[in-house]
Amino acid sequence: MSIHKAVDFIRKHKRFLISSHTNMEGDALGSQLGFYFLVRKLGKQAYMIDEEGAPYGYEFMPAIDKIRRYKSNLKGLKFDCFVTVDCSDLKRTGEVYLLNSEHKPVLNIDHHISNANFGEVNWVDPKASSASEMVFGLYKKMKVALDKDAALALYVGIMTDTGSFRFNNTSNVTHAVTGELLSYGIDVAGIYKNIYGNIPYSDLKLLTSILVNMKTALGGKIVWFEVGKHILKKQKGIFFDLSENLLTFARTLRGLEVAVLFRENLTEQGHEIRVNFRSQGKIDVNKIANLFGGGGHKNASGCTVRGLALDQVSRLVLRKIKAEIKS
Repeated sequence: MSIHKAVDFIRKHKRFLISSHTNMEGDALGSQLGFYFLVRKLGKQAYMIDEEGAPYGYEFMPAIDKIRRYKSNLKGLKFDCFVTVDCSDLKRTGEVYLLNSEHKPVLNIDHHISNANFGEVNWVDPKASSASEMVFGLYKKMKVALDKDAALALYVGIMTDTGSFRFNNTSNVTHAVTGELLSYGIDVAGIYKNIYGNIPYSDLKLLTSILVNMKTALGGKIVWFEVGKHILKKQKGIFFDLSENLLTFARTLRGLEVAVLFRENLTEQGHEIRVNFRSQGKIDVNKIANLFGGGGHKNASGCTVRGLALDQVSRLVLRKIKAEIKS
């Protein structure tokens, strides 16, 4: 569905509930804030509610204090539509979607190829670098003036989802959009330092302890990490993005095709294994993630497996990856 339907949806509604996926990262946050600024500039009401608060390192983002964490007592909140950004499935919002008990119309803005098209209006563009790049398109289509806060939010979303413009989802459009955003005088060096140069010493020690236990297969074509709950219990809290830092490092290995992180979690719903995939381009990890109920992009995907032990999940997943590489 085209951007025109999204524009019509925005013009039609007055009170917006905006959310994104759990375990938010830069694009989830940037696109959400960018959309919030857009509808506020149009004179509309808007609320941002997410399963968790903003991730570590993003405290500098404008209007970050406007994001509220989900609570069941928010069910009385008045809104006439529900908007999700950077979210491939409605339940990826955690429990936030439960606030829409009256089934208000849903606008789904996303760039994941695995998107389930769960909205009344689905604007899904897998060719876009990020949801933030798509929200930038709304500003242009609706002739809404950008300002420094909106430019900062959208720049962060685009920069983080393209791996600082290193990944192949970076296009000429991406660079043109970024060029315009930079004209608003945002502090590029400061943004990078906050997000990537801000790891606490204890977390860096944890990172190095996991790296030394890196495992490989097929002559280094596959690299994986297994992080059990006993490892995480030693830390009172992990502030930085463990999966992104581990997998970014693994992708520097010569000859690598797929990097995987298996992380064991204990949640209110019970035992689960979170699996994050990164591909160098040949292997479609979205296809593999789909086999386990997940999805994402060809080169970056994830899934959550419940009811199996860490070693069982790693064996099953690695078997599928090896079969893809050998096929």
